[in-house]
Amino acid sequence: MTFPKNTPKFTRNELNVYRRPSEVSQVTAALRGVGRNLALVPTMGALHAGHRELIRRAKRLPNTIVAVSIFVNPLQFGEGEDFEAYPRSLDHDLETLRELGVELVFLPEVEDLYGRSGVTVTLDPGPLGGELEGEMRPGHFSGMLTVVAKLLNITRPHYAFFGEKDYQQLVLVKRMVEDLNLETRIVGVPTVREDDGLALSSRNAYLSEEDRRGAAALSTALGMGVHAGADGAEAVLDAAHRELAAHPEIEIEYVELRGTDLGPAPVDGDARLLIAAKVGRTRLIDNTPVPLGAAATGGGDQDAVGDDDAAGDGPKAATAGTTPSQQGY
Repeated sequence: MTFPKNTPKFTRNELNVYRRPSEVSQVTAALRGVGRNLALVPTMGALHAGHRELIRRAKRLPNTIVAVSIFVNPLQFGEGEDFEAYPRSLDHDLETLRELGVELVFLPEVEDLYGRSGVTVTLDPGPLGGELEGEMRPGHFSGMLTVVAKLLNITRPHYAFFGEKDYQQLVLVKRMVEDLNLETRIVGVPTVREDDGLALSSRNAYLSEEDRRGAAALSTALGMGVHAGADGAEAVLDAAHRELAAHPEIEIEYVELRGTDLGPAPVDGDARLLIAAKVGRTRLIDNTPVPLGAAATGGGDQDAVGDDDAAGDGPKAATAGTTPSQQGY
């Protein structure tokens, strides 16, 4: 593999780490120039099994170099949120990526992406950006879409992988790519869960042992909603609320049933049940696909982003909202 002489060094089958956007752009352009595909996995670090599943999915694509970005993006944290306290474990993360066979890591500082004076132009997520998570965290999705757009423009990947745990994020990124005519294909990957059903998240590190036990009720509530899907939307929400009512220590922010595009839920067909709650001092989100009405009895498609999943199902990825007995691991 030969690159132009002015291209930063890239060594196959090794972990190549770059800080500056110009370096990454040159390397990824050179890789595309010699016929390689590129798959990007954007992260904020503190890597866990959910991130590893995204990387494993990406690595299944033929003739593809997997790139991982690690950047804790200040634009998507609001006032009083946990930007400073957000878990950071760079040495562990790089060792994990090396073990997984990742060949390209983009590790920018804030100034590298936003300049010394800070960002002046951001993306408007539209009306959906003010609902659900957007209502709870004003400005979050504008900051998220801005950094994702920058990462896609810098690396120009053929594919980018996102977890379904942040389902509203996934929907908005897909809309942005379509609306802005970006060429990257966005691939959604089902949520990876602990044995008790808790969705993996870097913020789980904040949970005390007692909070950790209580947090599993979120997944159980989602599972109860799924089981009620044949009886319609009201039954789904009632079932989820009944389960959550048994855990008064959990502070519920919202429990909503939406369509797979996060519009109104259909009478019959595929929907998405979403929960946000505080367990102790930790804010958690989770969601699950829910077939409603006839779709629940007729074996409807439960993967809301299935036609975009270029790599197939992974051994540790469980459908969001399943209980431990349903996960198969």
